[in-house]
Amino acid sequence: MTERVAPGSTVAYLGPPGSFTEEALRTQPDLAGANLLPQRSFAQVLAAVEEQRADAGFVAIENAIEGSVVAALDELIFERELHLVREVVLPVTQNLLAPAGTGVEDVRQVISFPVATAQCRAWLGRHVPDAEEVAALSTSEAVRLVATGDAGPGAAAIGTTLAASLYGLAVLAAGIEDHEHNVTRFVLVAPAAAGVPAPSGHDKTSIVCFQAADRPGSLHGILGQFSARDINLVKLESRPTKRALGEYCFIIDFEGHVAEEVVADCLRDLHTTVREIKFLGSYPAAGKGGARHRRDAHSAWVAADDWIASIRRAIRPAP
Repeated sequence: MTERVAPGSTVAYLGPPGSFTEEALRTQPDLAGANLLPQRSFAQVLAAVEEQRADAGFVAIENAIEGSVVAALDELIFERELHLVREVVLPVTQNLLAPAGTGVEDVRQVISFPVATAQCRAWLGRHVPDAEEVAALSTSEAVRLVATGDAGPGAAAIGTTLAASLYGLAVLAAGIEDHEHNVTRFVLVAPAAAGVPAPSGHDKTSIVCFQAADRPGSLHGILGQFSARDINLVKLESRPTKRALGEYCFIIDFEGHVAEEVVADCLRDLHTTVREIKFLGSYPAAGKGGARHRRDAHSAWVAADDWIASIRRAIRPAP
């Protein structure tokens, strides 16, 4: 069961209206019914939550083509004390949008959020190879700039069909992303003080590990804690710590919830071996399935615990 946002809550998201973030948000009935607070950047979305101007925030964190959305991820790792409390995965269709009557051959400038533009690199190279690429704060902001004429003549935006309808643009070309299975992962974030959602039976946990020292085998030692407990990793990524050149931390997403003893035991051991662990959250995972693997892993851990307990019971008391 996914923890719901209370009626009357305020949810900040990357705006203006018509963004892919809003499109994903509107797949969640409780979020769509909240008071929506559009912001101009991921940093502003997360700041709104931390400063209590919003009860929760909704941001993109990963794309199947371009990988992590670094602007959001780095904010969560280095700047904010927030927890992930839900994830949403949205199939993403990119569209080239422009005023009615514009042809693809008329496009001299393509405006969008850089992550969206990168998802369409090959298509743009084939169809508008001479068009200038211009970065916008979001796909919907790009659409707004084109619709108002602020972008100038010959401008088109990459964005959603929702934005096209909101701002009165025509779809010049639909489905221009370079790969068919283009999906983006979004997360709902809340203040750490709000606590951790109860286990749903299909959960993920996200952490960041900071190494005590850069030495051979340090990553192997971290990963060995998960392997020893048959905990399945779903993401492993390194990011610069921003403290020194060549110093990295590891972002790890894995199946399971901190309430499960096998997960708690793993994190307990990790805490003793690395310099620092930042807990980003345990939260309901998007999609179906996955519960069986975690159940089997938990059963194996319980069996091992029973085995070691039976040996310990045989220890004679000290004379």
